[in-house]
Amino acid sequence: MISRQTVAILGAGNIGRALIGGLLGTHEFNPGQIRATRRNPAALAQLQEQFDSIMTGSDNRAAVRGASVVVLAVKPQHARHVIQEIRGDVQDDVLIISVLAGLTTASLQEAFGKDLAVIRSMPNTPMIVDEGATAIAAGTFATETHMTIAQQLFEAVGQVEMVPEYLMDAVTGLSGSGPAYVYMFIEALTDGGVKQGIPRQQAFRLATQTVFGAAKLVRDTGKHPAILRDEVTTPGGTAIAAVADLESHGLRTMLINAVATATARSIELSKLKE
Repeated sequence: MISRQTVAILGAGNIGRALIGGLLGTHEFNPGQIRATRRNPAALAQLQEQFDSIMTGSDNRAAVRGASVVVLAVKPQHARHVIQEIRGDVQDDVLIISVLAGLTTASLQEAFGKDLAVIRSMPNTPMIVDEGATAIAAGTFATETHMTIAQQLFEAVGQVEMVPEYLMDAVTGLSGSGPAYVYMFIEALTDGGVKQGIPRQQAFRLATQTVFGAAKLVRDTGKHPAILRDEVTTPGGTAIAAVADLESHGLRTMLINAVATATARSIELSKLKE
């Protein structure tokens, strides 16, 4: 279904470029069906060099004319200006997909001034390597068909979950901000290895592969993480000693609180944008 759409990506930064690469990587998408914009001349030149087979430019109005899907990937503070700029050029049956943190579908519909199908999304940066986790939520006028199009769009760069919109701030706290927590974990594991005498580059490679492999094992086996943890923690062994130390220092509580803090901040930011 997505392969039959003409997609305009406004503000093709990291997220936009990842989506373009994912769509082209399916080998079912005609490059001529993709339009992408950047306003910064240097960024536009990089975009054109990376994707010379698609239509690129700085004119948002030209990009959305005739497009069936418009992806808003500009900075949130520029969103209302861009919407004011393009709203007279979007078709009445266009699907608007927003990747803008904190902006609700209702506020986007109001900014466009007409009853458009709007879907709110919260992707994360691993989509750059086609391993993203994206949640999508339907606005008032978005149908199952619209949701399928959005799902297929983001499945080109990872996995997708459909959630009610009231959960999007929580998604921001969990998977939207989650990569930052994991990067800190990898960094800390690396430092732990260095402290015990492992050369830093080797410690870094071991820590990175350990986190990647453990996550893949959870995903591929479908086993609960607690079960997989129990399979590693033999009686009186090294892993159970380390786990007990982590529990005593509140690792689990810290991560739960981090998600709550990021969720609360997302809610604060959404109110600032109203």
